[in-house]
Amino acid sequence: MTMNTSLLNKASKAVALAALVGAFTACNDYLDITPPSQVSPETYFTTAEQLGYYTVNYYCTYSNWDAGSYGNEFPSHADYTSWIHDDMGTDNEASSSCGNEFYEGSDYKVGATGGKWNFSRINDLNFFIRTVRPKVENNEIGGDPDAVNHYFGEGYFLRALEYFFRLRSIGDYPIITENLPDDRDILIAASQRQPRNKVARFIIADLDSAISLLSDGSKVGGRVRITRDVALLMKARVALFEATWEKYFAGTPFVPDANAGWEGAKMAYNAGFTYDNAAEVKYFLQQALDASKQVADAHALTDNNKNMIGASNSIPSNPYYDMFATLDPSGYDEVLMYREYNREKAGGHSLNQYHRQGQPRGFTQEYANAFLMDNGLPIYDPASGYKGDDFISDTKEGRDWRWRLFMKAPGEYVYAGTDDRIGASPKYEAPVVYSSSIAFCTSTGYKKGKAFTTDTKYTSTGTDETASIIYRAAEAYLIYMEAAWEMYGDNLDATAWDYWSKLRQRAGVDPDPHKTIAATNLDLEEYYTHDLALYSAGQRITSPTLYNIRRERRCEFISEGMRKDDLLRWRALDQLIDNKYFVHGAKIFGPMLASFPKNKLKYDQADPKKNNVSSPTDTEGGFNGDPNYLSMFRISTQNKFYNSGMTWHMAHYLSPIAASHFLESSADGSDIATSPIYQNPYWPTTADAPATR
Repeated sequence: MTMNTSLLNKASKAVALAALVGAFTACNDYLDITPPSQVSPETYFTTAEQLGYYTVNYYCTYSNWDAGSYGNEFPSHADYTSWIHDDMGTDNEASSSCGNEFYEGSDYKVGATGGKWNFSRINDLNFFIRTVRPKVENNEIGGDPDAVNHYFGEGYFLRALEYFFRLRSIGDYPIITENLPDDRDILIAASQRQPRNKVARFIIADLDSAISLLSDGSKVGGRVRITRDVALLMKARVALFEATWEKYFAGTPFVPDANAGWEGAKMAYNAGFTYDNAAEVKYFLQQALDASKQVADAHALTDNNKNMIGASNSIPSNPYYDMFATLDPSGYDEVLMYREYNREKAGGHSLNQYHRQGQPRGFTQEYANAFLMDNGLPIYDPASGYKGDDFISDTKEGRDWRWRLFMKAPGEYVYAGTDDRIGASPKYEAPVVYSSSIAFCTSTGYKKGKAFTTDTKYTSTGTDETASIIYRAAEAYLIYMEAAWEMYGDNLDATAWDYWSKLRQRAGVDPDPHKTIAATNLDLEEYYTHDLALYSAGQRITSPTLYNIRRERRCEFISEGMRKDDLLRWRALDQLIDNKYFVHGAKIFGPMLASFPKNKLKYDQADPKKNNVSSPTDTEGGFNGDPNYLSMFRISTQNKFYNSGMTWHMAHYLSPIAASHFLESSADGSDIATSPIYQNPYWPTTADAPATR
């Protein structure tokens, strides 16, 4: 048996003690702490400080914590996975390739071992909760009682995060709260997968426990630690995710409905389980509404004073921009939790070096077209005043300030007091799309600019100290709006309209959403934006109100890694099963072509590997047939996405469980038919096998 990747790995005192020691060695770069020289499971957990040492271990970024899921749980600039990769593999951002889950071939397969079926950190947190709970109840832990409760509450929050990660990626999952004995039969029985709605309810129960214990953080380090409002926001996030997943996957094996082919129904241990899809959806929506409103009402949005960043090298202050590019976001009420850095104590990161150079990715043309004009009209409306996209800078004129601030256009100054500018000199009108070794390069022409420092001293390897925002209150506004639509339809309540107006006002857009809804033409949205979120369950949505709520979320979370989870829970990828989907960059072969340095754009080369842009005659890969736009997958005929673009398989909505886990949990270690584990829909149980559908 592979003890550390399956449930057949009990959380013993030795395992938990190892986690304690790991807390001191692995994560003292997160908080400035000095651990005691000796620890033992018999004497530990006697002070509030010791509880805090333990839970902070799970603030670290783990190599396998969020791999491939873009969930933005505890992002860290230190490994470049929160702001660099963020929305890759979606319609928001692109390079010349995409993840295997979008490939029409069979490169995405069942693993032999490993994967996301893992209980090690769940075991550690179970040990913490079960050991500490009686001590808290009996007042046996020294220190400030508020701090004791706070750190204990962090344990529940962190276990909820572990389970939410698995809910999103695997679905049904064993619910384990005990420290199990090293007994094979007991461990095999505990491997029984629980229906996903029960897992989601368990997560919410853990978050409710956390909410009842957590404080505002004022006594335990402020907003660099989990707080009550963070737990409320996470509760709202989980509830909305599950409500929309169960709604849009109704009638499929992806929800625990025996009549729809749910595999769990074949297991004897699920005999007697009943499922009411409508009731579950309503329950989760109500949880999302209640929790998100508490956060939104308590936290105002950061102001956008409409000072443009980059118009000159005398960089002004704009709180909305600065919130993402400051060393200390503690003064921003919107920021609920962040990670700070200090080169002297724990080192910095290299995010802004990657912003400056070596970032082969950028925003898509599809995404560029989704942003509204500041008058609230979509770009295709005759009265919008849209200047067009002949030049990158033109797309910013009169637009939503989220596009103006967080997309860097050629000609813009980057750092205060320097002459560094985006684009190819000397005209600074054309983006660097042809080389990743030149400063301020971008794969698409639309350069990413969120969390881009304005201080040049933070642009070298390991020197950046800009904080990483983990949770912010704007998400609560968006969750409430979407949950309200899913609950009430187009007749949103006054609170939803109010939140929506405040988000638009901060974005510098006409604050009345009705103006945009009235001007929205879903046919033209599809033509101009190719927005994947126009669809759910293979059918195009019919409500302009819902579409604009989804648009608002898409634009507000620019570069924050939320897009892929949204597309999954909306079941927005079915239409790719039988259709090609190409993503595009800027109109490089339009008027801006004359501004590119001579002979830098390489296309139609005898050796396709020498191409660095798509062909100006490639109508098949062009944006609505127009080859003037850079086609990201069509640069080289050797690109496996060249012919198919992004495609989809139903199975890919969930990750497969590795083959070894079926054997490990079988009665005799060899017959998977006796395992209590069942595979996710349309995935086989054989290692190295692709999805069947």
